[in-house]
Formats: sequence, structure tokens, C-alpha cells
Amino acid sequence: HGFVEVETPVLQPLYGGALARPFVTHHNALHRDLYLRIATELYLKRLIVGGIDRVYELGKDFRNEGIDRSHNPEFTMVEWYEAYADYHAAAERLEQLVAHVAEHVFASAKVERDGKEIDLAPSWQRVTLRDAIRERAGLDIAARPSREELAAALGREPDPAEGWGKLVDAVLSKLVEPTLVQPTFLMDYPVELSPFAKRHRSEEGFVERWEAFLGGVEIANAFTELNDPDEQRRRFAQQVEELRRGDEDTQPFDEAFVEALEQGMPPTGGVGLGIDRLVMILTGARNLREVVLFPAMRT
Repeated sequence: HGFVEVETPVLQPLYGGALARPFVTHHNALHRDLYLRIATELYLKRLIVGGIDRVYELGKDFRNEGIDRSHNPEFTMVEWYEAYADYHAAAERLEQLVAHVAEHVFASAKVERDGKEIDLAPSWQRVTLRDAIRERAGLDIAARPSREELAAALGREPDPAEGWGKLVDAVLSKLVEPTLVQPTFLMDYPVELSPFAKRHRSEEGFVERWEAFLGGVEIANAFTELNDPDEQRRRFAQQVEELRRGDEDTQPFDEAFVEALEQGMPPTGGVGLGIDRLVMILTGARNLREVVLFPAMRT
């Protein structure tokens, strides 16, 4: 399909591309801290700016987060970015890719998980995040329910460091994700959850983003990429404010990335696909430890 494979730095002077905490190391000769990358996104989009219209990287990312059946601090991702595409085109490419992999490996686009048959053949179900949360939690996120209302849906009080977006994400994780067994694209997220996604073309307060789910597990995340440098600068400033409030899962201000956008990035669609999670789902494994050699373990 005309994509160019590249390698971008694993050790980075500034982390970015996801709302996650990084691992920090120190370069003795340079007398400076460096970060293990949490995503390849920002470097790949700079290559789009540089004229590579279709680019991808398959490699390791690292996130300094908790460990559970679907999270390991070191994991394999493939990210691809395509100029003159949007999140609809990205969804079509992902569902075709996953179905092709299943058919090539298992000679069938159907797999079984927990006694249920999952049909990976396109087209997958599309549901808006707003409708999914309204159905399962009785809250309309377009009406911006309070932090207290969101926390009540989770059966608890809000943590002082939890912003509105983080609570929406918690409602999604607890009440919505486990129900998405058949292949589903959850579409159109609040702007607070997506600092790199373009504002929705028709829904105020939302961005053009989806997450893809199989067997109740998120396997991929995608945007119509934000390519307005002024808006990106504002989003970075909002993330810095969230950090001041105590939320450590924020994106630092990346001036070099904004300067790249100022050179002009064409309309772009981008996807990040978790390879370990995809293998877990396709093989019927219950835990990443079953498909990753020498996984991180609690002692």
C-alpha cells in the first residue's frame, strides 16, 4: 500500500504521543535525563510534515503504569500515518488488516473467546462514545455532567487530582469496555481526552477519534490528526494545567512538534495498534503473560 517503514528514537529528550507516565533514565555524557518512548506518534507525524505521505513503525513502547492482564510496561505497537486520510479511512484499513491476519493465520475470520464466536470480517460495528455511556451509565457527556456525577456512576467520590476527562475515561473502562465483545469502533471522544485529535466536523466539544475493541479489550486507537499549530499549542497548554492540578498522565509541551506543524501538515489519519493485545485476542489467551516472553511480574 505504499507505506514506508522507519525507525525513530527510543530514547527521547521529551516524551509524548499518549497520556501516560514515562520511564526516565540519565545520559551521563550529556548530563541530561532522557525518556523511554511512550509512543512513536510525534516523530512519525513530523515525517508526514517532511513529505513521507504513508509511514509506519513497528517497535517497542514503554509506559510506567500498572500491570494487569492487558497492560505490560513494555509492549509492541505498530503505528501508521497516512496523509489525505481521516479516521474513517483509518477504521477501514484497520478492520481489513485484522481480518486479513486472522484469515492468514487461522484460515478464518472467526475466532473464539470465552465460548463466544467473534467475527472479524468487515464492516465492524460503529458506536459513538456518547451513546455508549448514555446507555450504560445514564449520563450524557455532551451535556458535560459534573465530576461528582461521573464518580457516582463509578460508585465512589472523585479524586482531587482527577480531571473531568479522566473520569469519563474511567466510566468508559469500567462500564462500557467489558461489553464490547464483537469488533466495535467506539467513535467521537471529548476533546479533553485527546490532545492530538482534530475537532469533530459537526459535534461541538468532541474530536474525530475512535478506539477499536475486540473481546472487551481495546486493541487500537486512531485520530483524524490535529494539524492546526495554534490549536495544538492551546491543547499543550491545557495539558500543562492538568499537570499542575496533580494529573501525572499528561502530555508535556512539545515546542519542536508545534514548530513542525507550522511548516504545514496535510490532513492525516493515524492509528496505533497493540500487537500483544491483538495476539492475545486472536489466540484466546486470557492474559498478556500468556503471549509475551518474560513479562514483567509482581514480586
